[in-house]
Amino acid sequence: MKYPELERLVDIVATLRSENGCQWDREQTHKSLRPNMLEEAYEAVDAIDDGDIANLREELGDVLLQVVLHSQIAKDNNEFNIEDVAKELSDKLIHRHPHVFGDTKVQSTKDIIDNWDKLKKEEKTYRKSILDGVSKSQSALMSAQKISKKVVKVGFEWDSVESLKKCIQSEYSEFEEAVLQKDKDKMEDEMGDIFFATVNLARWHKIDAEQALLRANKKFTKRFKKMEEIAVKPLEDYSFEEFNNLWKQAKLLVEEN
Repeated sequence: MKYPELERLVDIVATLRSENGCQWDREQTHKSLRPNMLEEAYEAVDAIDDGDIANLREELGDVLLQVVLHSQIAKDNNEFNIEDVAKELSDKLIHRHPHVFGDTKVQSTKDIIDNWDKLKKEEKTYRKSILDGVSKSQSALMSAQKISKKVVKVGFEWDSVESLKKCIQSEYSEFEEAVLQKDKDKMEDEMGDIFFATVNLARWHKIDAEQALLRANKKFTKRFKKMEEIAVKPLEDYSFEEFNNLWKQAKLLVEEN
């Protein structure tokens, strides 16, 4: 038995789902567990971003639990089991790495990625559009980034970064017009266009838009918490000018640390 703890985990989950197991586990479905899958994945990402290896080990365990639990639910429904999941993944990895498990020669990482995309396309012949397969459940920012990368692969791209910047400026002008017209639907449309074009600007410079925004969120959170820490009166009592000065102080203190 090469991985006894993995087999032990599968057996534990099967017991939890059994007639004499846990009522909560027995009541779960693929749909009811959907939020858990997302939450556990994000918590694992947080551990990666924090460089917390001990926590990452725990969070990966929680992600693995979701995989095993979904597989057990499928087994109970006579759909598939954890072995089917592992086999399909193993077959896919071997097929998409012919430079490792076959005779294909590659010269660079780009060759590897190109081969991966080609083989993936051969596997999924049912997809008619290059945009088929973009997840409907991931964040809008991640979807925009993936859509952008896919269409660029077939040449649908701005001719220069300057034209891309002009596009963003144009979208902003259209948003301002919608504001003047007090057209809420049009404002939302134009704001979406600003976001989408900005994601393309990030891609152009090889910046991961999702990571960039997460980084900005984390930075803002640290600075705001520092503001709360050094404030000499309730924040609700601060004027705009006082807030501005407090923000600058907090920014300096956070950067010093």
